Amino acid sequence: MVQILPKPNNAITGKPSPLGTFVAILLLCILGFYTLHYPYPVSHVPSSSSSTAIDLFLSSASNSTISSYLRSLTLHPHLAGTKLAADTTRLVINHFRSLNLPTHTTTYTTLLSYPLHSSLSLHFANGSALKLPLTEPVHSIDQTGQPVVPPYHAYSPSGSAYARAVFVNYGRERDYRALRAQGVHVSGCVVVARKGGGLGRGAIVEKAEENGAVAVLVYGDGDTWRDGFERGHVMRGVGDPLSPDWASVDGGETLGLDDSEVSKRFPKIPSLPLSAEVAEIVLGSLGGSLVPLEWRGTLGSKVRHVGPGPTMLSFSYQGEKKVATIQNVFAVIKGWEEPDRYVLLGNHRDAWTFGAVDPSSGTAALLDIARRFSFLLGSGWTPRRSILLCSWDAEEFGMIGSTEWVEQNLMNLGSKAVAYLNVDCAVQGSGLFVGSTPQLDHLIVEVTKKVKDPDSGESIYNNWAVIGEDYNIQRLGAVDSDFAPFVQHAGIPSIDVYYGRDFPVYHTAYDSYNWMAEHGDPSFQRHVAVTGIWGLLALHLADDSILPFNYVSYANQLLSYKKKLSNLLDQQVSLHPLTVSIEEFASAAKEVDDESKKLRLQETAGHIVDLKRRELNDRLMLAEKGFLDADGLDGRQWFKHLVFGPPREQESKIDFFPGIADSMTQASKERSERERVAEIQHEIWRVARAIQRAASALKGEFT
Repeated sequence: MVQILPKPNNAITGKPSPLGTFVAILLLCILGFYTLHYPYPVSHVPSSSSSTAIDLFLSSASNSTISSYLRSLTLHPHLAGTKLAADTTRLVINHFRSLNLPTHTTTYTTLLSYPLHSSLSLHFANGSALKLPLTEPVHSIDQTGQPVVPPYHAYSPSGSAYARAVFVNYGRERDYRALRAQGVHVSGCVVVARKGGGLGRGAIVEKAEENGAVAVLVYGDGDTWRDGFERGHVMRGVGDPLSPDWASVDGGETLGLDDSEVSKRFPKIPSLPLSAEVAEIVLGSLGGSLVPLEWRGTLGSKVRHVGPGPTMLSFSYQGEKKVATIQNVFAVIKGWEEPDRYVLLGNHRDAWTFGAVDPSSGTAALLDIARRFSFLLGSGWTPRRSILLCSWDAEEFGMIGSTEWVEQNLMNLGSKAVAYLNVDCAVQGSGLFVGSTPQLDHLIVEVTKKVKDPDSGESIYNNWAVIGEDYNIQRLGAVDSDFAPFVQHAGIPSIDVYYGRDFPVYHTAYDSYNWMAEHGDPSFQRHVAVTGIWGLLALHLADDSILPFNYVSYANQLLSYKKKLSNLLDQQVSLHPLTVSIEEFASAAKEVDDESKKLRLQETAGHIVDLKRRELNDRLMLAEKGFLDADGLDGRQWFKHLVFGPPREQESKIDFFPGIADSMTQASKERSERERVAEIQHEIWRVARAIQRAASALKGEFT
């Protein structure tokens, strides 16, 4: 580790002259300024992330250690806002402090939702009835006798219904159209939908409500663990519903439950999850019209009719929304040269049940990252920039912990956050999956060359090349983990990492340590791989003298999006504004890339070179924020990013440029042709201006 310069010895003898005194004071002031702002020798210029630190980090991996962390985290359920969740919070705090990492918490008072009672029964024409189970038959109690929360949908309203059932496939608008084409209407019925088809559970309930249903039952139709019930929330948007756009700090402003800004976040009809086994019983009792032909390819043979009825369903759900305290936990590793620049690593801590996969595989990885960084610190390493380890609370209720913190720290994030690195479910199965904002693509590829794929023995990079997946880097426009507030509200460059596309025990009582040890990752080497990638990404972002951002990749992605968009729009809409702005951005990206390469080659030292690097890094950091628009998306102002964000309709034809996607969907509804074109054109101009802002940030000059 670089040592601080020794204090100069000032041996002034004799009576000084006034001029000599003035010069001495001036020199002391100058030395004092540089001691405060550049406390390390100016001759020290780190190149890329220290190879020694990387080697030490990789060599300190331990699958057995991660396994032991996961076992401790999954001894009991830890649903946000409960006593058991507080126990898990203390576990994380104690772990960070045991490693001598400065640790603190932030507390928020937020609206959460819990079940009180639910029931479901079938009533047949002959007068008989069948009560249906609404929880898993086993694994519903932990080792200390604490029950797992019964299956429910958080923020569902309480309600009951006695009505006929209708099967609506995935619950998409096209599915309702297919039913109407057969003369089937769902008004006044309880609809049964299966997960998938591009809709989240909240959107399924929203579509059912729009079509007149009185209640909703949602199931997953996997082939294994068919008696598991998928818990989840059905709230619209993210963050605490009582404090939209601002943090729910103690003593701060909160809205009432009857406020229109709050009530619009919740569905108007109740819903419950079903297991595949229970859903099969319900669907097997239906008569009426046959299943539409286009649904049959992915349906089991036992589902033949869609209803309505003739069997009646008696549905009842009682829940409560109540204010609860949640806590985020942070450990800080201060940087030595740029302590005011932060690389953030985040994972949420709360779980619907035991949460071995979601999220404790990621929490175990975070605890191991802390252990390995502490080991590096003990070996003499200190990062150039600061590192913040973040353990979020209440993610399962709509990214509440991370969203409240982002809202509270928005100004500091805007000027100090280098990047946010998210790991939610570290391990779900086989195969690495990564999502990112495009300027980080190159860094991801380079890091995967240094980490082995536990399932092939090759580097992850080589394995990607063999299977021809073109690195499989996704984008971060969805709202399904804690990267959402960082990207879509604050404009922070971000990465999301996980192993395995999905897993069959998602949000069920079977998401336990035993499932992970027997099925998800028996050797815990996939955990080691994810932790290795996560840590190396952080080391490069915290230590490289020039931030490893490549905006040429971003320009190429924008160009690809424009080409896709041109295939969907007619000649009445002009893409010329996009073309011009992307060309400007590409030019700025190329100039910055060339500048970065030249500065990396400069081995000479001095504060002038340091300032050049700092100024370049500032531009690289801030460019992502150019894609933000202060007005946000129409009708959803919290979402500010005009390149990556959720479209209003999940069945949208594009998953980028969300404002344009919304205008394309909305413009087809009750609009004249002139209004339709004008609305789409306006959104194109908005995106073009955002791209120009990002280009201007890269250039770093006033017009």
